[in-house]
Amino acid sequence: MKFDDLETKMRVFETAHDHHVLPGIYMVARLDGRGFTKLVRERKPFEAPFDVRVRDMMVETTKHLMDCGFPVVYGYTQSDEISLLFRRDTDVFGRKLRKYESILAGEASAKFARLLDDHAAFDARISQLPTEKDVIDYFRWRHEDAHRNALGGHCYWLLRSQGLTDRAATRQLEGQSVADRNELLFQHGIQFNDLPAWQKRGVGLHYRDVEHVGRDGRDGSAVVTTRRRLHVEFELPLGMAYTTFVRQRIEEATPPPKPVPGGEERSDA
Repeated sequence: MKFDDLETKMRVFETAHDHHVLPGIYMVARLDGRGFTKLVRERKPFEAPFDVRVRDMMVETTKHLMDCGFPVVYGYTQSDEISLLFRRDTDVFGRKLRKYESILAGEASAKFARLLDDHAAFDARISQLPTEKDVIDYFRWRHEDAHRNALGGHCYWLLRSQGLTDRAATRQLEGQSVADRNELLFQHGIQFNDLPAWQKRGVGLHYRDVEHVGRDGRDGSAVVTTRRRLHVEFELPLGMAYTTFVRQRIEEATPPPKPVPGGEERSDA
């Protein structure tokens, strides 16, 4: 069989299950670290339940993913996970899911491993969200999950510090309400509300327009230009304020309507 014929035959098997995200659908990627609990507790001497060094490596990995060829307008990280909101009109790789998932997982794994100086791996999946409300609900979900993880993590490691085994600490926390867990911490001098915001809410990354003052090389006069800079938000807002914050990111992800020939804007009516 000639090479061209062989390639045509085999390409069918390779691409038979390729899926493309429909135009107009929001895409949000979520990446999770593989085996990170063991990685940062047993193989590396990090503090539990949170270590600012791990936080900073996750932030740097998120920055890398927002600048590796995909049009990402909002990045969010908490614990060992990262979420990315893409521009709604992105057509990178023809919106082919396997490309997004494989490249993002590879980029995150390589970046974090270099920062950690050890082997590390991420998986990735894409959520296809049809409406703005779905995008808001997605990020509120991960935002609230950060709160749940922080409360559970502080309680678990408090019990471990008192000599309980992994199994005993886990059993003691089973079925406890949020109020019960807050009370457990309070009894040992820990006010959960006073803990750093990044532990309870995660960290957000988005672009801001920043004015830069330079000098005209011809006459030395001041020249003001606007540049895009990636901003890291370690104190994300709560409740409706966070909903408003996410909605602003969605507006950045949604391109303005294209003008209709004749100068009139297209209407939904």
